[in-house]
Amino acid sequence: MSKRTLWGHPRSINVQKVLWGLDELGLEYDRVDAGGSFGRNKEPEYLALNPNGLIPTLVDDGQPLWESNAVLRYLFNRYGKAPLHPDDAIARGRADAWTEWGTSTLWLHVRPLLVQLVRTPAEKRDAAVIESAHAQATAAVKLLDKELQKRAFVAGEEFTWGDIPVGSALQRWYNLPIERPATSAVDRYYARIKERPAFKRWLDLPLA
Repeated sequence: MSKRTLWGHPRSINVQKVLWGLDELGLEYDRVDAGGSFGRNKEPEYLALNPNGLIPTLVDDGQPLWESNAVLRYLFNRYGKAPLHPDDAIARGRADAWTEWGTSTLWLHVRPLLVQLVRTPAEKRDAAVIESAHAQATAAVKLLDKELQKRAFVAGEEFTWGDIPVGSALQRWYNLPIERPATSAVDRYYARIKERPAFKRWLDLPLA
């Protein structure tokens, strides 16, 4: 068995982020399905690892870690090398900033669109929620487009772990049945992201 185990099912965006990171680093791991229809995340064994009862949880060298962005930071701090984990402190700070932005801004507004348009029957959808989320997500993508006109990836000219949360949210954005604004820089960025083997393995999937 590997010295590390990831708990969580691979359809969860938060689990996918960690899976993507593990693959980028070439790390071996075992995975235990948990959360959603798999359950287990409210059982005592799991709660002893993660008291929140959420996924994912990574156990590395016998030590549990949770919160997907924190797990990403840990993995790249411990195992990453430049350019995936930049030597330059400013570039690392930018990767960190975009990691937070990808979750707290972009995904925050894309997620309600996914829930409403993919997971909710048409007759039960909330038009006001959809309209608001679409407007906010569009504004976030336009902001990202302006930034990506200056550089190839979020932290600079090379792919870093800061691209993982952003790319994960964009996978949903580009596959939703919605109108999207013209964002040529984000389009080019997403095309580059999609070519990464770990993205193809864990993210390039139908929405569910």
